[in-house]
Formats: sequence, C-alpha cells, structure tokens
Amino acid sequence: KFVLQMYCIITTLINHKDKPKKSEKTLHAIQRVGQAVNLAVGRFVTVGEAIALENEELKEEMSFACLEARRGTTIAHQMNEQQFSSDKTGMVKAARMLLSSVTKVLVLADRLVYQVLVTLEHLEKVSSFQEFVQIFSQFGNEMVEFAHLTGDRQNDLKDEKKKARMAAARAVLEKCTMMLLTASKTCLRHPDCESARINKDGVFHRMRLALDQVIEIVTDSRTSGEGEIQVVSIYTGIKEFKNRVEGLRENLYIVSKDNLLVMLDAMLEHTEDFTDSAYTSHEHRECILELSRQARVELEQLITIWIQAQSFKAKEANEELEVAILKTCQCMNVLKRELHNAAVELTTDLLKHHAEYTVLKALKISGGDGNLEAVAEYTCKLSEQKEQLVEACRLLRHISGTEPLEITCIHAEDTFQVIGPQIFSAAQTLALHPSSKIAKENLEVFCEAWESQLSDMSVLLREINDVFEGRRGEKRTYLSLPRPGKYSANLKMVKPVKLDTEEQTTIAKLGLELRLLTSDVDSESEKWEDQEHEIVRQSQCMSSMAYSMYLFTRGEGLLKTTQDLFHQAEVIKNKTNCLHFTICFQLRDDERAVLAAEMEKLVVLCQQLHATAKMPVQGKNATFLKVDSSIQNTKSIINVIVYILPLCNKIIRKNKLEKSSLESSQSWGENQFHTPVNEDRLSEKTANGFGVKSLEHHMASLTFLESK
Repeated sequence: KFVLQMYCIITTLINHKDKPKKSEKTLHAIQRVGQAVNLAVGRFVTVGEAIALENEELKEEMSFACLEARRGTTIAHQMNEQQFSSDKTGMVKAARMLLSSVTKVLVLADRLVYQVLVTLEHLEKVSSFQEFVQIFSQFGNEMVEFAHLTGDRQNDLKDEKKKARMAAARAVLEKCTMMLLTASKTCLRHPDCESARINKDGVFHRMRLALDQVIEIVTDSRTSGEGEIQVVSIYTGIKEFKNRVEGLRENLYIVSKDNLLVMLDAMLEHTEDFTDSAYTSHEHRECILELSRQARVELEQLITIWIQAQSFKAKEANEELEVAILKTCQCMNVLKRELHNAAVELTTDLLKHHAEYTVLKALKISGGDGNLEAVAEYTCKLSEQKEQLVEACRLLRHISGTEPLEITCIHAEDTFQVIGPQIFSAAQTLALHPSSKIAKENLEVFCEAWESQLSDMSVLLREINDVFEGRRGEKRTYLSLPRPGKYSANLKMVKPVKLDTEEQTTIAKLGLELRLLTSDVDSESEKWEDQEHEIVRQSQCMSSMAYSMYLFTRGEGLLKTTQDLFHQAEVIKNKTNCLHFTICFQLRDDERAVLAAEMEKLVVLCQQLHATAKMPVQGKNATFLKVDSSIQNTKSIINVIVYILPLCNKIIRKNKLEKSSLESSQSWGENQFHTPVNEDRLSEKTANGFGVKSLEHHMASLTFLESK
C-alpha cells in the first residue's frame, strides 16, 4: 500500500507538464509533496532498520536496502523550481531508485513472516521425532524473534483497536506454541489416532489465523478481501443515542424524529441478547424489559414536546424540553447500569462456580482410567460450561465501555469456543491410550490453557468495572512506573542495550513463567471472601507489577528500558516488605509458625532483589545478567506468595468462623471449625508453581521420548 501510494505520487510529479512559469502555489505544493515523501520514507526505513537489528539472517541485506532507501530521499531536495524543470532526468532516476529500494525493504520484512509460515508448514508435515525436534527448535527461535518484532510494531500503533487486536493475536501465538508442541508429540506417538490428529490440526489452524491477523494489522490489509466486522455494543449505542438527544439543547433541527426512533430501536434490539439468554436471571430480565418499555415512553414524550417547540420556530430547548431530555437520558443510564449488573453478576457467578475446575479434574481422571463413557459424560458438562462462558463474554462485550475491551471480550469468546473442543479431543486420545505419558501431558496443557483464560477473564471483568465506575487510570496506580526520585534515588542510570537472540529467548521464557505465576496469584486471590483484605490487595498489587515485568520481556507495557525494569524491582522489594509486615500483623504467633519458612524466604529474596537493583553495571553482558537476576528473584517472590495465599486464607477464615461461633455460643464454639491444612495439595502447588511446564522441559523431554 505504501509503495503504491509513493508510486502514484512520484509518477504524477514526473508526468507533470512543463510550463514556462509555475505559480507560487504550484511550487509550494511540489515542495510539500517532496517533504511528505521524505518523511514517510524515513519512518518506513526506521521499521526496516529495527527488523535488521532483530534478525541476524536479514541484518546485512536489510541494512543495505535501508541505506539505499535513505539515499533515495534526495528526491525531496530536487523538488524546487530549477531542478524540477532543468534536471527532470535526474529526478526520474532518483524516483526509480527510491521505489526500488523501498520495495526491497518491504520484501525483506515479509521474509521473516514467510520464514515462520514455512517452518510452521514443515512442522505440520513431520513424520519422526528426530525431524520434529530439529524443526521445532528452529521454530521456537523464529517465534521469539517474531514476538519481539510484533511487540515493537504493537507499540508503534496509534489505533487502540489495532493494538488490542495485535495483543490478542500475539497471545494466541504465545499460548499455542506450547499446545503445538504437546499436540504434535501426541500425534507422532499415536499416528493412527483420529482424535490426536484433530487436536493437532486445531492448533495449527488457530496459529495460522493469528499469523494472518498480525500480517493484516502490520500491512494494513485484508487477507480475506473482506472488510472488518463492525462491533456494535449496547454501550456504544446508548452513548450515541444520548449524544443526539442532548444535542437538541443547542439545535432543535440537528436530527430527525425518525432517526431518533431508529437509533433507539436498534439499541433496544441488542438488549434481546440479555433477555433471550438462558443464563440471565428472571429479575434482571423483567427489569430490562420494563426499562426498555419506559425508554420508548420517554422518547415519545420527548418527541411530542420537541415537535411543539419546532412549531414555534424555537432554536434552543425550553424548560419543558430540557426536563424531557433529562428524563430520557436518565432512563438510558438506568438501563445501562441494569445491563452492566446483569452481565457482571453472571460472569462473577460463573468464575466462582468453575474456580475449582471440577470437570477438568474429572476428565483427567477418566482419561487416565481409559473410561471413554465417563469422558463423554464430562465432555458434555464441559460443553455446557463453554456455552455459559461464551454467553458471558458476549454480554460483557455489550457493556465493556471501550473498543479495545470489546476486542478483548471477543478474543475471550473465541478462545473458549476453540479450547473446549480441543480439550475434548485431547481427553478422548488419553482415554484411548491411558498409559501414554505424552497424551496425559497434552491434556494437562489444554486444561491449563482453559484455566489461564478463566484467570484472564477475571482480570477483564475488573477492567470493565473500572471503566464503568470511572476509575480507569486511577485504580491500581502501582502499574505505572515509579515516580522520579521516590524509589530510584540510589539507582544508577543504565545505558539501554540490545539483547541478542539467545538472550531474548532466555528472557522471553522467564517472562512466560512469571506470567503464569501471576495468574496463580490472581486465582488464589479470587478465592478470598474479603476481596478488599489487605493481604489480598497487596498480593494483587505485586502480581500486577510482576505482570508488567512479563510485558517488558515481550517488548510491551510501561517498562520500556532496563532502567525501568530495575526501578520496578526496587518497588517490588518495598511492596514485599509491606506484605511481610502485614502478614505478621494479621496473624498470631502460633499461626505465623506455619508460614515461618516461607516468610524467611521472603526476607532473603527481598535482600537479594534489593542488592541486584542497586548493583551498578557496565556493558551488555552485565546488564543482561542483572535483568535475568531481577526477573528470577521476582519470580521466586511471586512463587512464595502463591504458596502462602491459600494458607493465610484458611487461617483467617478459621479465625472468623471461630469468632462468630464464640459470639453465638461460647461452649459450642470452642472445638469447631478446625480446618486442617492439606499438605499434599500445597506440596503439589509448590512443585508446579508455573501451571504449565517450561518450554525447556518440553524440549528436553523430546530427546528422551525419541530414544524410547
């Protein structure tokens, strides 16, 4: 698209008929076009140079192409009256050189995407473990490079909708990489198993769709040839309707009566998604229907008063019309809140109900026992859960409040739609081959992807609530970078450095492990009855700061440089000390004894993180080691929090129940509510704190499986 636009501009200039004398207006136009071309090429080449730095294979060729393109921008300097007239041949030559070099940059940039697609196609066709190990290793490196490249492009995007779509596509690629690994291994181990093939094909299909979406966003094109599907939400409909109604105050003729009626009908038609849903409560359904009827009545009254005002040829709203406008808008506000409450209540109930993952656990057990009948039964139950969650995502989209959040809701809906059937096929494969460790591992990965999406949905719900209540940008201020001087007084300035491919791979894997741990913190926090409890609040605060570190490893978020990362590490150290103090303050001595070992770990890890953050570094290697150490220490701290959160929850709940029982009956309550700590479960949680096994572990297991 860029090359075609440049071609049209330059061709128009070249074919411009010579005139003995050009007007001043013409000369200014020529100069402006030259400057625009120069600026556009400069931006375009900057992207090419970034790709060159991030891809060793393309570095030399891309750098040379970018240099040629920059030389080609001398066309801008040739666009003045004398040169345009006397040296048209030179300008044509410069124009052709510029188009050629820019096209070459574009072709080289496409090569990276092409490499990923080609390697993906090779992976799909492999027939042996040896070949798979070799190609997947190459694919893993390409995906890390691709992740950093798309991360940079995402940060460059100005359109928030495109940013959200890019983030969704990159999330799919990140999660699917792990699924692709285990699904392919299972298919290679059981080549005649139809359910294993279906499982693997589903992952490859989803990755291709995500890659197509990334390409579409980066190139600003539609690969399918179709226009973008317009997302229409009730929130947007109400906002536009209210704007039109309130516009009558200044201009009674700004909109027609029919137009307002059509807008209201279209908006109320979308409320049928709520009233027709089997999961909307009877109370909410009746209230929405009543408010919809009231909205029509209020609009009819407004129109009557409005027409009367027009008949008197008034230009602005009178007092009676002002009251009608206020009543109509107020009715819309009440309807919006009711819809919001209905969607949030449904989603909250579903997240709580499915928090224990009972059906997933039953599927794993049934599959491991080779019980196909039980697998089919629990598959039906998970299918019901999937439909409930998909419906919740659709309703949340209507009340999300912003276009990026609407896109995130659509992404969540698509994820549940896809992962559900993939879990079914993975469970069926395990039931057919109950002794297969690979099939068991594969089912675990897909179940963990489902759990991860549930965790993401709880975060999405909080963000939607923040927007609705007007708290966006105010709540959770700890996501922002430390204010200058507050935490960073003793920190040395660090010169930004560029990590090589191997270092990027290491940091990316560390970041993924940290991301999964933050999901565990969010999951454990959701289990607390008192969501505003100080321990929960501080744990979520630290989880969010650790999440910003994860975004840093992807080239996203608020942490832009290693200096920002080290600042964040210092803040996390301070917050960890606060959490340590809070726990000590909240619990008795005998209760703290249960957590003594973990609390001691927090103290040691705090000291290590503080020492790392203050450590001065010089040179690329030292900076990388400091980044690695900062994330490693943060990961260890979050891992401890994942361990102690459920323990603290049980202790505090036990204390609350004992206090309640003592108040009602002192004698009856003395020996009640002693909830023993499940040591096996805690040990299991600690041993597998990441949720999903690391990519290194999977790669190491491939060699072992191949030898078998």
